[in-house]
Amino acid sequence: MSYETHIRQSGRGMRRLVAAAAGDDSQVAAIDAEPLAPLADVYRQLPIYYITNRMIVGAPGSTVVWPNYSNVMDYELEYGVVIGKTAANIRPENARDYIFGYTIFNDFSARDQQSKEMPGWLGPGKGKSFDGGNVIGPWIVTRDEIPDPYSLKAVVRVNGEVRCESSTAGMLFNFEQMLVHMSMDETISAGEVICSGTIGNGCGLETGIFLNDGDVVELEFEKIGILRNKVVRRAS
Repeated sequence: MSYETHIRQSGRGMRRLVAAAAGDDSQVAAIDAEPLAPLADVYRQLPIYYITNRMIVGAPGSTVVWPNYSNVMDYELEYGVVIGKTAANIRPENARDYIFGYTIFNDFSARDQQSKEMPGWLGPGKGKSFDGGNVIGPWIVTRDEIPDPYSLKAVVRVNGEVRCESSTAGMLFNFEQMLVHMSMDETISAGEVICSGTIGNGCGLETGIFLNDGDVVELEFEKIGILRNKVVRRAS
């Protein structure tokens, strides 16, 4: 959860999704009309993150199949770092040395399931973890090729239509700071991937436009490439 715009808009988007599912049009309109809530202090105090199932990663070009329990599928515009060296208690002054390279991450999300889980204060659970839903690629670009990873242009396209144009600027905590925090008395292993969280306006939960059966999603990052996947409903 590194981008303020996404954090503030996704909370409202989740409430809107629940109201729309209940058929409460007046509540949807009220949510749309309200100002965004301010950013909670905790997001500036420390990096907030969750850990997902590393064994269910999908490939570039793969077809992502919706889980049976979901009717609302979403994409997320993220990028991340691949860890190059195993260590614990990484120091701020050499944290960048532990970054092997940069890649793109599409955190496909079952939003209707996530909306059920998050009120329990521990999710997202099955809202994020299903076979092939954590897609990484198409390349790992080594650290020396991207001297400034915090100013890259980023774009989302669905079926060729631009859904979001943004950049990697404005992270509340950069990857080096994340590594310092996450490695406190915890070993971070070479090969692990740490992702940025969604860039503002980089998902349907924020824009109100979700995915349909057969959609092709492209996430493009300057200097890294294009991560392309098709999403389909599971055959009955």
